[in-house]
Amino acid sequence: MSTGINTIANDVKLGKNVRIYNFVNAYGCEIGDNSRIGTFVEIQKNSRIGRRCKISSHTFICEGVTIEDEVFIGHGVMFINDPDPSAVNPDGTPQTDEDWVCVPTLIKKRASIGSNATILSGVTIGEGALVGAGAVVTRDVPENAVVAGNPAIFVRDRR
Repeated sequence: MSTGINTIANDVKLGKNVRIYNFVNAYGCEIGDNSRIGTFVEIQKNSRIGRRCKISSHTFICEGVTIEDEVFIGHGVMFINDPDPSAVNPDGTPQTDEDWVCVPTLIKKRASIGSNATILSGVTIGEGALVGAGAVVTRDVPENAVVAGNPAIFVRDRR
């Protein structure tokens, strides 16, 4: 469905009471019940957002990202799904979907990711963890851990 403001493809699985604000682009994804999607968010195919999540504006959720229930994603968060991206193959031909491997990322229940964080491919952010604003997450984050910096390092336990 395209309203001129949002482009929500017919293959998007929307839960009940999902709120989608202006200028959202979503296709081939799933968004759980009672989640809120802010303005200027893109959600790509084969990604999943759980129930009661808040995805803030200007966030990019790429293919292969799974966000479990009750997760907070701050403004301008970027997810990465390819650790070695290239526009072309070794022979110079343009890459297609068949020429690369999507490396999945998992954000567990009740985690929070601060504004402008970058989450590299293949990491798991544990249940209840907090990623500080502007952090670059290059490896797994334990449950209830607070991490910050570039690269993100352990700051304290959240319990």
